[in-house]
This record gives sequence, structure tokens and C-alpha cells, in this order.
Amino acid sequence: MSSTPIFDAAETARLIPFRALVDALKTAAADYAAGRVASPERLVVPLNDNGIMLSMPAAAPDLAIHKLVNVCPRNGERALPTIHGQVMTFDPDTGKTLFILDGPSVTGRRTAAMTMLGIETLSRAAPKDFLLIGTGTQAANHLRAIGELYPDARVRVRGTSAARAQAFCDAQCGSVCDLQPLADTATPDSVDVVIALTTSRQAVYDEAPRAGRLVIGVGAFTPQMCEIGARTLAGSALYVDDLAGAKHEAGDFIQAGIDWSTVTGMADALERKPTLDGAIVFKTVGCAAWDLAAGRVARSTLGAG
Repeated sequence: MSSTPIFDAAETARLIPFRALVDALKTAAADYAAGRVASPERLVVPLNDNGIMLSMPAAAPDLAIHKLVNVCPRNGERALPTIHGQVMTFDPDTGKTLFILDGPSVTGRRTAAMTMLGIETLSRAAPKDFLLIGTGTQAANHLRAIGELYPDARVRVRGTSAARAQAFCDAQCGSVCDLQPLADTATPDSVDVVIALTTSRQAVYDEAPRAGRLVIGVGAFTPQMCEIGARTLAGSALYVDDLAGAKHEAGDFIQAGIDWSTVTGMADALERKPTLDGAIVFKTVGCAAWDLAAGRVARSTLGAG
């Protein structure tokens, strides 16, 4: 009897390259919107010390997945990763387990890939100057995605302190051609994409909306968290990756009391190319349909190997 292949973090990353993952997310967004992917709201179970266990299944005619991940915010104090877990893939006809991917790697890479899809869809042109707010694992994943898809861009990094930003840049040296810490709290005029990657409970970006600048909120995934301030939201066109999930989880939007009838989902943005004249905010909360997209890419890579 053959055992189920289990891939570690490095192997999982190799199986889901960013370019293929962005393309797979385009398909998954359309499939999800059309009902061809079943992706119920994630089940959240509390753990100790404000940790949570997330159960996220999704199924399509060609593949089914179940992601089970644990998010433990205090793990930094323990010198442990914040996220642990796995993504199991299944044959939707027989229910047989096909292979198992590293959960944090799938989460990090599909989240960064959704940001890249937002950039492709909602930016006037290929960005040349990024600002990453945050110095954690998601910032590292986004930096890798930028390095793969926008290798010539400048990337600035703002952390909770200048020292943390410098340490992040030192550790990630070589990921992109031009990487530099940003100590100033004001965002340089040349920045065309801002990506917030924190679990903050107060806004880390609340500047006046700027036409041509895309602001992306990634890190806040509960109603209590907030990265993008009401000042920025009030004057911007608003987009989300998953409209159903965002109504319950996008703390930035919930706390600002935005009118959900003015918010556009990614599937609609892909179907009807939006007007890009003004300021735009793209908020992502994630859903299992995006993990299914990663499973599709991994299966394709394995088949080609």
C-alpha cells in the first residue's frame, strides 16, 4: 500500500510558484463566484492565549481540499512560527487523499498571490515602488512574490521600529534588487502600492487617498483588527477578495462602517475591468477556494514532474 505524499515547507513552495498561482486564483475566483467551488465560511475554534484553530474545506468537480491551521500569536515569544497546519487534497470522486501540503506555506503563498492578482487587476501599470508595512512571515512571502513578478521594483519596509525594519531587510537581502527600511512614518510620494501586513488593532495606514496609489490590507482578518484607517477608506474605491467573508472578517471595513453595496468582489473586478482613475483599496481575508487553487497548481506541478 502506497503512503500519501507529504510535502514540507520548501517542497510546498516549489510546487506552487507565484506566476502559476496567480493564474489559478483567477480561475478559482470565477469558479467560486459561479458556484463551481463550494467554500463555506471557515470554522474558528479558540485555543489558549488568544490562539485560534481554523478549519477551511473547499470542493470542486476536479479537486477537494481541507486546510486545518492553528494561529497562535504568542508563538513569537516562544521562538516558534505563528502558524502551524496542513492542507490535505482529495480526489472528489473517491475521497482518497492525494497529497498533503504544508499549511503555513500554502497560506502565505496564496495570500501573497491574491495580493499580486489585486495588483494586476487594480493598478494602472506595473508598480515600481512598494511599501510593505510589517516585518513578519506574510511580509516575507509578499517580498518573494514581488521578487518573482516585479523583480525591478523598489521595496521599502516599515516596521514597529526602525531596528525591526532594518533587521527584516538584512534577513531578506537578495529577495529583490532594491530593498530598504523606511524609518519615516510618512509614505514617499513615489510609492504606488502600499501593502499592510500586520495584525494591528489600530490603523497602520490612514493617509489621504491618492489617485494612482493602490492600498492593500492583508493582515487584519477579524472584526477587532484594523490596518487601513477610515480616512483612506472614505475616499477610495473599495474591493475585496471574498465579499461574503469580508462582511464578517474585514475589521478595517467593519470598524469604518462602510456601505457594503459600494464594495466590489475580485470576481466582478476580473469580469468587468474597473475604472482606475481614483484611489483604490483592496482588502483580502482569504477563503478555502484560494487554498484549492494552490492545490490545483501543486497537482499540475507534480503531474509535470
